[in-house]
Amino acid sequence: QVQLVQSGGGLVQAGGSLRLSCTASGRFISIETMGWYREPPGKEREFVASITPGGSTDYADSVKGRFTISRDNAKNMAYLQLNNLKPEDTAVYFCSGKIFLVAGPFGYDYWGKGTLVTVSS
Repeated sequence: QVQLVQSGGGLVQAGGSLRLSCTASGRFISIETMGWYREPPGKEREFVASITPGGSTDYADSVKGRFTISRDNAKNMAYLQLNNLKPEDTAVYFCSGKIFLVAGPFGYDYWGKGTLVTVSS
């Protein structure tokens, strides 16, 4: 069974930093784009950042210059470094990945269970 297992998160003061990790486990052929999304309290899930296997990245405007996404393809892991955190970054953060279980053009979107990041002012 393929899973995305998250770690990291917690409570931090404004201006502080955190690092989130995401590990893909199970049997699969490959992982394409991996990403991070977040759900602020009372709001819908929103895109934060994504990274391709080749290292191309994309960020939401609200986190550009503060957050950095990276991945280790050999370890099937993705990371999100959160710097200069603001209270409005408070949210449940979810890891995502398009995972190919067999050779071919079709992959499946998997999600981690989420981890809470709380930024105090």
